[in-house]
This record gives sequence, structure tokens and C-alpha cells, in this order.
Amino acid sequence: MDPRRDLPSIEQVVAAMKDDDLPRTLLVQCARQAVDDARDQVGPGDQPIEFNDLVEVADANAQSITAALLRPLINATGVLIHTNLGRAPLGAETFSAVRAVATGYSNLEYEVADGSRGSRHAHAGQLLARACGAEAGIVVNNNAAAVLLVLGALARGREVVVSRGELVEIGGGFRVPEIMEESGCQLVEVGTTNKTRLADYSTKISESTALVLKVHSSNYRMIGFTEATSVEELATLGPTVVVDAGSGLLDSTTPWLEHRPNWLADEPGVRQAIDAGAGVVTFSGDKLLGGPQSGVIVGSTSLITQIASHPLARAMRADKITLALLQQVALTYLAGEARALPLWRMATISVEELRVRAEKIATQVDGAKVIDTEAVGGGGSLPGLTIPSIGVALEGTGKESERRAAHLRAESVVARVGDDGVICDLRTVDPSDDEHLAQTLTRASTR
Repeated sequence: MDPRRDLPSIEQVVAAMKDDDLPRTLLVQCARQAVDDARDQVGPGDQPIEFNDLVEVADANAQSITAALLRPLINATGVLIHTNLGRAPLGAETFSAVRAVATGYSNLEYEVADGSRGSRHAHAGQLLARACGAEAGIVVNNNAAAVLLVLGALARGREVVVSRGELVEIGGGFRVPEIMEESGCQLVEVGTTNKTRLADYSTKISESTALVLKVHSSNYRMIGFTEATSVEELATLGPTVVVDAGSGLLDSTTPWLEHRPNWLADEPGVRQAIDAGAGVVTFSGDKLLGGPQSGVIVGSTSLITQIASHPLARAMRADKITLALLQQVALTYLAGEARALPLWRMATISVEELRVRAEKIATQVDGAKVIDTEAVGGGGSLPGLTIPSIGVALEGTGKESERRAAHLRAESVVARVGDDGVICDLRTVDPSDDEHLAQTLTRASTR
């Protein structure tokens, strides 16, 4: 007898599946996949597949779809700009301010005064330019796109001079030389890995030189026997200086904070690059700026106009929601209130406040202890630098800690495993999530 003849219908399987809020279309697909797989696995003379086993497979198919859906997580890793977790968080206040623009029509590319077509660059881009002292600015979808667009618009077919020590690779395989190649410009390397002087640049400047490019060393820090050339020095050479500031620290003096944090060390600021003579500066919107994913290009009006008119600018342009969010972030900086942004609020909360929260959580969890930790910037920002922090730890063996970390992830908490066991660093945990974290740690402690 052929057991395939006894396989249930798709409808029977769907009716028996768990209700996990997926659309019926997806549930049918999951059931059909389970039935089709069962049909491929058996033949004449084989034992029939149990109905409940088949439904279990269909449910597993549905659960894999549900698990892949975007959903909120609690970041207890201590990595502020966690690329895998969405980088800089955005506050509810920012979203409430842009809800009307996001849910309806707007003046995205419309001049209300005379009814003519406007520019989407007139909003967030211009405000961010004002916030960092530049003449003009535009927004694209990320900083890699910003660099590619700038090089393509200003240097295609010509030479771009860059230090060998700045030919970096960052996350996702983004390599500066490859971006330069894609843009159609010609890379001219100068200096050595650890030392590049002004004279190294000047000997390579010619009539074919379009730009001098200075790149922020995003994911590493070079120390020891090193020497680099400042933007101010590069600006004396003649060609336009383009600075890839990467991390997006708008002003290295952090005027929105009472004191400049020591952990910022020598992190470069966008305003300082403009003041030093850079013609164009690019940076990420979702790192130290504290906004949504985007790439910001600021600089002189003539250069920004040339960049904005390039054909690639349309392909890389940001959407209205991103622009509305960035507009609100820019207004927050211009009002001197950037400390209210979630990123800066988390980064600057005192260790004492974190310790009070950690002790309250630890008293609710058997076996938990409060420990000193070190948070990091992450996302290609503040390489090699740490921020003093406080965590709650569950001690255990390596296997116990991995098992507990997996349980925490199942309940939407991402922690880290270290020598002290499973560690939840509170610097990246919103205080409103403390109660959920305590309950989840309690359940994990029994694993």
C-alpha cells in the first residue's frame, strides 16, 4: 500500500496548526511544504506518516517565518551602536514628531509658497549642515553610498590621493579601494601604513588630482610609532579635501553635554573638519549622530550642488520617513538638547545610577550579582575605547552560560557571555525594560 495516498489535505493541516498570527496565505504555504516533503520521504510499503507529526512540521515551518520577522529586542550587550541590533535607537519623542509627515502627504519636494517643485534636500540636509557649520547638505541611504556618490560626482576619471594607512575595510566587507574603483576614480596611495606626512601628499598632487581623501579609521585604532596629516594641513595643498568622518560625531566639543566625556578621546568631529577646510564631509546618521540609517554629505554649496545633481544621487536618495526622522534629530541638536536622544542618554548615564538599577534587579534574581563592566561604542565608532558601566551577571560554567544566553534570546534579551557567566550590561538597557529583564533572568537562572 502506498502511504502517500493517505496524506491529509492542505486544509486539514492548516486547521490543526497553532495560531501564530501569520496570514493564512503563509500558513497554507507552510502546510503545503510539510505535505510535499512528506510525499517525497515515503513510498510504497513505507510506514504512513502520523498526522500530528506532519502538523508539527508545518508548525515548525511557520515558527521559522515568525522568528525571521523584525521585532524589538532588549540590548544587554553593552554595545551602544550594535549594527546587528539596528545601531542607534530612536526615541518615541522623535517618532511622535514625525508621525504626521510619515502617515500623510508632505512638502517633501514641493514649494508651498509658489506651488513649484521643491527639493527633498531642503529639509534634513540643510538643517544638519547648519548644525555642523557647513553651507549645504544632502542625505542618502548610508555612508557607503555617500562616499561612492561624492567620489563619482567629483572625481570620476581623475585621481584621488589617500594615505595607505586609511585604506580601511569595515563591517560587511566595505573596502575603501573597492568603493573608489566602483566610483570610476583613480586611487593614488601615499605614505606608509603607520606614517603619512604632508610631503607624501604634496609629491603626488598633479593636474590629474581631483580630491584628497581622508578616511576615519572606523574599526581599529593605530597607536605607537605613527603620524598622520591633519585636515587643516591637507587643505593647503590645493585640491578639494573630502573627509569620510564615518562615526558622525557632529561636534567634537559636544556642546549638548555638560562635560565632554573622556571616552570620546580624539574622536573627530564633523564641525571641526569643516572648520579646518574640508570641502566635503560624509558621515553616518545612525552612529554617534543618534539618528536613522542614512549617509549625510555636508560641505560648500557649490560642491553639494554638483553632488546632488549627479545621476547616482537619485538612486541613493533617502525616503520621506528617514528625512523626517533626521530633521527632528537635527532640530534636537540645534536646540542644544541632543542629550535627550536615546544614544546620548544611554552613553552618559552615570555609573552610580546604573548600579542602583543593577542592585534592584539582582535582589529579584537568585544567584545574580552586580559587576563592573565596560561598554563600547560599536558600529565602527570609538575603536579601542570603552565606557565604564555596570552589569548583572549569572555565574555558571561555559555550557550553563551559553544555555542561559539562549534562553534570554528566546525571550528577546540579547546578553553576552564572559568570564563572569551571562552578563547583562545595563548601559544599553532602557530603564523601562528592567522589570522584564529581572523576570527573564529569574527564569534563565534555573536553566
